[in-house]
Amino acid sequence: MQEPRCLQETYAPHNACFGCGPSNEKGLRIRSFVQGDKVVADWTPEPHHEAFPGVLNGGIIGSLLDCHCNWTAAWHLMDSQGLERPPCTVTMEYTIKLRRPTPTDGPLHLEAWVVESDGKVVTVEGQLFAGDKLCDHCVGKFVAVEPGHPAYHRW
Repeated sequence: MQEPRCLQETYAPHNACFGCGPSNEKGLRIRSFVQGDKVVADWTPEPHHEAFPGVLNGGIIGSLLDCHCNWTAAWHLMDSQGLERPPCTVTMEYTIKLRRPTPTDGPLHLEAWVVESDGKVVTVEGQLFAGDKLCDHCVGKFVAVEPGHPAYHRW
């Protein structure tokens, strides 16, 4: 049985983004899947992602949540506007709250959902869990870019 394709592999297989690009062999390669009203992902850290033994680096946490929430915004715009492909979206702003040390001894689970949208700018909340413990929380705004922006049609 073939593994299901995530949003990134389906819509941006050649994207080289450090956080979510399927074609970046040294990147995090987040794989985001639509699940009802949320977009979810599971990701397993490796020792080189640590800040110190057993604890995930804060910058990696930011990248995970930033990219996962960005894909949630892109999916929302595609779905709500009946588009064939998600528009290219970029991060306008995001805030990460590191609630507790994020362990690196097993898989992590990300969830994100849209809290507001005006059709171009989408506000998304995201969470990162280790087992049943909420470790990190994100709120971000993501915007669909227009022709002339360096990210336009980057996928």
